Amino acid sequence: MEIGRILDRLLDSVILIDHLNGISQATEYLRTLTPEKTAISVITRAEILVGVEIETAETVKQLLDQYALLSISGIIADKAAELRRVHGWKLPDAFQAALALHHNIKLITRNTKDFDPGKHIFVEVPYKLNP
Repeated sequence: MEIGRILDRLLDSVILIDHLNGISQATEYLRTLTPEKTAISVITRAEILVGVEIETAETVKQLLDQYALLSISGIIADKAAELRRVHGWKLPDAFQAALALHHNIKLITRNTKDFDPGKHIFVEVPYKLNP
């Protein structure tokens, strides 16, 4: 992350996957963000890139590159382990939560199964998909 950069949101993978899958609510939400104040984690970057075709990888990388990239340090790993023990989250989800909490930013996700915004004040759900 760039020194001095003020962030307010961490995008979970599901939001970007929705956008790449043509879900209009995700695309509209991303358009409302200020990329300079928005981050993704190294986990999100890997999860997104593993699912794209080689032909579109460079375009997707350009999309991802507009956001700050948050790495996992020992402090984040320790917090993720604690969150996994307390909440039973899968490790990638625990890392996402640990990053959001450590940086005091909102985790933007659609994963209300693990991240109930009524229970976790660091969570923001920007849209819901109709079943």
